[in-house]
Amino acid sequence: MSYHSPVLLAECLDFLNLRPDGTYVDATFGGGGHSRAILERLGPNGRLIAFDQDPDAHANALDDPRFTLVPYNFEHLKRFLKLHGVAQADGILADLGVSSHQLDAPERGFAHKYEGPLDMRMNPEAGQPASEWLNEVGELELRKVLAEFGDVERPAAVAAAILRALPLTTTAQLRDVLEPFSQRGRNTKLPARVFQAVRIAVNREMEVLDTFLTDCIPSLKVGGRLVVMSYHSLEDRRVKNLMREGRLDGDAERDDFGRRLVPFHVLTRKPVSASPAELEENPRSRSARLRAAEKIEVSRG
Repeated sequence: MSYHSPVLLAECLDFLNLRPDGTYVDATFGGGGHSRAILERLGPNGRLIAFDQDPDAHANALDDPRFTLVPYNFEHLKRFLKLHGVAQADGILADLGVSSHQLDAPERGFAHKYEGPLDMRMNPEAGQPASEWLNEVGELELRKVLAEFGDVERPAAVAAAILRALPLTTTAQLRDVLEPFSQRGRNTKLPARVFQAVRIAVNREMEVLDTFLTDCIPSLKVGGRLVVMSYHSLEDRRVKNLMREGRLDGDAERDDFGRRLVPFHVLTRKPVSASPAELEENPRSRSARLRAAEKIEVSRG
């Protein structure tokens, strides 16, 4: 099963600052590349708990007594750590990108360049496929999704055209609707932007990410590391805000003296990008932006 090479692997391992006897979380298991590398650095008393809701990823589960694969979305981080007897972890890693396997499997419907059912679900056994979601979404909501999640130009016109063409059941049908809008200059990227926007909405990706990031704070030990790779500005902004401010939006909480109460020390002043060598080997690492932070004690005294 073809999954992409683990992105920014060396940098992830360095920022996690792995301890041989530590407990770590790989929140986005996928092909297991990051997990394998983490396990190689853990001793016999180390532990790794991975999350992935995609049944296809479960075939990659590692045969190692130190490893546990949770077959659920990482929005359930806190609940399943508790279920597996982990109060707090020494490090949490998340790679928010869609896997090469998902993008390259026509039957999953993620990519506009392949013919397949208009599905787009990260877990094809749960939730609504994109075809059903489009049948039920209102025009104002679709317009907002296209603008916010895909940075689509003329979102009102594109949304109206999509809704006029319903029902749409295949990727090719949606692509055909977009064809008149994507023949001029910058708009050649329109299909990719629309598919991204619909995928984010279908999978509730921003809502799920908000829950996960917020739960990372109580789920990490003081001194524990949070390492997150984002692939578009909506994700990156949330990660940056959480690490710098302790909140997903707005300023940090302050005490009675006006001192900022932030739970992290930021380790990456600017996001880390892939090297030219990695870009050549793995082109899908091009848009990856890695941020890392260490949890600190918040003094309210």
